[in-house]
Amino acid sequence: MKKDRQSHSTAADGLTRREFLASSGTVAAATALSGGAAVAQQARPIDEATLKQFGPGPVPVQLEINGQVRKLTVEPRVTLLDALRNDLEITGPKRVCDRATCGACTVHIDGRAVYACTTLAIDAQGKKIITVEGLVQGEKLDPVQAAFVEHDGTMCGFCTPGLVMACRALLNDKPHAGLDEIRQGLDGNICRCGTYNKVLAAAVSLARGDVKGGV
Repeated sequence: MKKDRQSHSTAADGLTRREFLASSGTVAAATALSGGAAVAQQARPIDEATLKQFGPGPVPVQLEINGQVRKLTVEPRVTLLDALRNDLEITGPKRVCDRATCGACTVHIDGRAVYACTTLAIDAQGKKIITVEGLVQGEKLDPVQAAFVEHDGTMCGFCTPGLVMACRALLNDKPHAGLDEIRQGLDGNICRCGTYNKVLAAAVSLARGDVKGGV
């Protein structure tokens, strides 16, 4: 005798198995969504009265750059690189890729090497910013700069400021870094002229103490 598949798969309350599973899934999803929203709202309460909104027009910004406080007015979307080069005429950081891949715009923010092209100027307020210009003390080069000169670690020069800043940050953190650590520390900086060997030689000489000071 042929079995009735419909009656064979019917639940006790008269629903088919497919209808039962579908309705159960809908209820479970709705419960999870409503519960999740409640948990998220409790975990991250938003007090709109205390939120600060900037822009879209220009706003006053105050930056500490190379030991000097500089005041300017820029739109909140302006990057630190644009503020440095276009508004403050600090042109050491270079615009090359403009997408955080080449490292030519590297600066120090609170001692860390940072890409200026993807850092908003407004977010750099209250922090200590150092550009390649800030490494020079009077007429005396920083040891990193002196090592680049000694080992001829420059070519066209577009990547040089970023490489110098990345190398300075690396050696500040690891004064006696080995070759592998130096390679890793400079990995975020690209030299399209291919002077990597000379750059590495300059960094290694510093880590070994061969270069004591600037000129």
